[in-house]
Amino acid sequence: MSIDKFTTSDVQIISKQCRYQGFFKIDEYQLRHKLYRGGDSKTLKREIFERGDAVVLIPYDVENDNVVFVSQFRVGALRLAEENQHQSPWLLEFVAGMFNENENPIDVAIREAKEEANIIVSADNVRPIMQYLSSPGGTSENIHLYLGLVNSLDENGNAIAGCYGLEEEGEDILVTVMSREKALQLLAQGKINNAATVIGLQWLQLNYKKLSV
Repeated sequence: MSIDKFTTSDVQIISKQCRYQGFFKIDEYQLRHKLYRGGDSKTLKREIFERGDAVVLIPYDVENDNVVFVSQFRVGALRLAEENQHQSPWLLEFVAGMFNENENPIDVAIREAKEEANIIVSADNVRPIMQYLSSPGGTSENIHLYLGLVNSLDENGNAIAGCYGLEEEGEDILVTVMSREKALQLLAQGKINNAATVIGLQWLQLNYKKLSV
């Protein structure tokens, strides 16, 4: 049986109501859908967290085989850190951000690279990798994943570093440069545990030999 047997025409939305509206919102759906075994499902109630789509940029230095990371506090990681002393709510991540009005994904990648890491990336050096749904059981968020070809060293040959982010958005972001191999070691040790960074590093490991400026 083909997994793409069904389309949106096989979903009946009975009602959709906004249950919360703040910086994000939560919509409640009442719906039915066709079943693989035949017939229709019972009426289901599902809440969906609507936060908009996001862009993630992997800043990679091909010449030096370095990856540029940003670190910042994430409240969503707090519970896990409280339960596991080996975890921290300060996460090692790639550059990422949400869309402003009338921005395309490459615009977001370029803007966020400057805001979060003080990196200037030209559109020619931003390359699409994939799009994926971050957690479709509970949110509609679609992630646009890109590679950004960057220089990880300053004019003196030292790794770029610093603290950046927008104060008005409560951002406090630390920039860290490390080798691709070191990053993969941290991934294997479970010290990198957020989805976009895990997926990005796995893609980079599979494709880094094909990359060029």
